[in-house]
Amino acid sequence: MTNVLMLASYGLEIVECGGAIAKAVAAGETVNAAVLMCREESKPQVSRAADILGVSGGVDFLDVSFGEVDLASATKVKVVELIRRTRPDVIIMQDPQHAQHDLDPDRRVIAILYAEALAVAGRDWRVEECGGHDPHPIPTIYYMTPEHPNCVVEIGDVLDKKLKALQELSSQNTFSAQHWLEHTTPEILRSVIPGWTDGELETLGAEGQRQFFTALALTNGLASHSGAVLGEPYRREGTFVMDRLTH
Repeated sequence: MTNVLMLASYGLEIVECGGAIAKAVAAGETVNAAVLMCREESKPQVSRAADILGVSGGVDFLDVSFGEVDLASATKVKVVELIRRTRPDVIIMQDPQHAQHDLDPDRRVIAILYAEALAVAGRDWRVEECGGHDPHPIPTIYYMTPEHPNCVVEIGDVLDKKLKALQELSSQNTFSAQHWLEHTTPEILRSVIPGWTDGELETLGAEGQRQFFTALALTNGLASHSGAVLGEPYRREGTFVMDRLTH
């Protein structure tokens, strides 16, 4: 049985990967999730969203502060302990290439932090300090929302679950709406987000994210040559090794 770990920078990323998570759970796989940075008021919302998707055993909140992510041992210990404790076969994490161009706080450092934590998790680095768990080798890595995907997950049968999880993230949805309104007008947003009819910021954020997730899946599905209808895109790290060429 495959063991999957979703390493999220922010809680929304769990829902962004909600299609792959829900498909893994439906296939009988175990999915764990951790969030590096999350405000206290958002934690129950993220946990409820993860429950809807089928994440096992709740969400690990690593409680690193915004704007203060670094590569110091104290931060790395938290991630290494998590990896050794959950012992994933597959890790989902932010795409380092995408992170270089993302001006959200800490993205670039997080990409390096995760890579370094994966590297030392497989060696005898600070075993006792990291919970006493045995070292765990680097698993297969999939980068979420990459600029150049090399694989997609068909999520047509679980998109409704992904969007239901999204509705739980009221704080994130409100924050997203406020951010959009700093860059454009309510009139323009109403023209592209027809579900925003009540004037509420939370509704704007939820309906906007719903549009984005669906559009991204269509872009990597019917609007592409991927063969998917609704495709959730990923970039697998490294070279695919196969016994033979398969369809």
